Amino acid sequence: MELCRATAFSWTNSISPSLHIPQPFSMCETKRFRVCCLNNDSVSAQSQKVNQMTVSVTGATGFIGRRLVQRLYADDHFVRILTRSRSNAQLIFPVKDFPGIVIAEEPEWKDCIHGSNAVVNLAGMPISTRWSPEIKKEIKQSRIRVTSKVVDLINDSKDEIRPKVLVSATAVGYYGSSETQVFDEQSPSGNDYLAEVCREWETTALRVNKNVRVALIRIGVVLGKDGGALAKMIPLFMMFAGGPLGSGKQWFSWIHLDDIVNLIYEALSNPSYEGVINGTAPNPVRLSEMCEQLGSVMGRPSWLPVPELALKAVLGEGACVVLEGQRVLPSRAKELGFPFKYPYVKDALKAILS
Repeated sequence: MELCRATAFSWTNSISPSLHIPQPFSMCETKRFRVCCLNNDSVSAQSQKVNQMTVSVTGATGFIGRRLVQRLYADDHFVRILTRSRSNAQLIFPVKDFPGIVIAEEPEWKDCIHGSNAVVNLAGMPISTRWSPEIKKEIKQSRIRVTSKVVDLINDSKDEIRPKVLVSATAVGYYGSSETQVFDEQSPSGNDYLAEVCREWETTALRVNKNVRVALIRIGVVLGKDGGALAKMIPLFMMFAGGPLGSGKQWFSWIHLDDIVNLIYEALSNPSYEGVINGTAPNPVRLSEMCEQLGSVMGRPSWLPVPELALKAVLGEGACVVLEGQRVLPSRAKELGFPFKYPYVKDALKAILS
């Protein structure tokens, strides 16, 4: 059985533009089928093989993408990383640790997407940076350009090799900001810059072939130790300088990294996951409570607020993301029965920082 596994994963770590990537089957798998009636282990192995997916992922080197690729690989799915820099991707996914993963630069994306069961689109420049007119343009274009390319490659593929599902990231910035409103998937879009970005992002994804199931995941603030907003907040608390950002009254719609990865993972294989799904925990909190809980878990005070002026000096116009906020509920995920591992921020922070 180990020989069969080695054969199925014996792809090179890169591909050429003209190379047709074979589907993951071999003579060994034919032999495995022949013995499947002899014992329960063989039956189980064959059943697992039937459920294996070939998934192409953009944004695989990002905060969410890294964990998603690790999860897919650990579950024996075939992963094709669509990147602009093979060398950067190889540093994050070295062949000695991830044998069999395909890493492809843009000229090779077509060969990867054609024949994949699914595509996950996570690419986009991070918004948690100081905005300038040039940066704002790149924030939008980085999302629209990659999404448009992925959609065109899916649409150009023949029916028999076309992916069956596209899981495309978007953001809760779609709703705009408010201290009083409650937003769910039925809420209208806001009127600010981020809402505009999200509308165009989603519209581009929805141009995909009508026979492809589309799940649009509107992602909130993702909490994890090695990236995202929390990685920037922890050093402040370590220096006893942590506290609410701005007034602290703004809503903070968050989700644990494991939960957003699990939500995307479920959307890949579950046909019920279609349309817009908010990728946020069921219990958003005021930012003051978030900081209080973080300070408690870290054993640090959280009473000293970060002045709005100081925040704008660091992030410029991008400060509106944390200064305004919104209360977003994952109504669709709850309706689908998605099992949130971390529904409460205190438990999420404990798990991250323990």
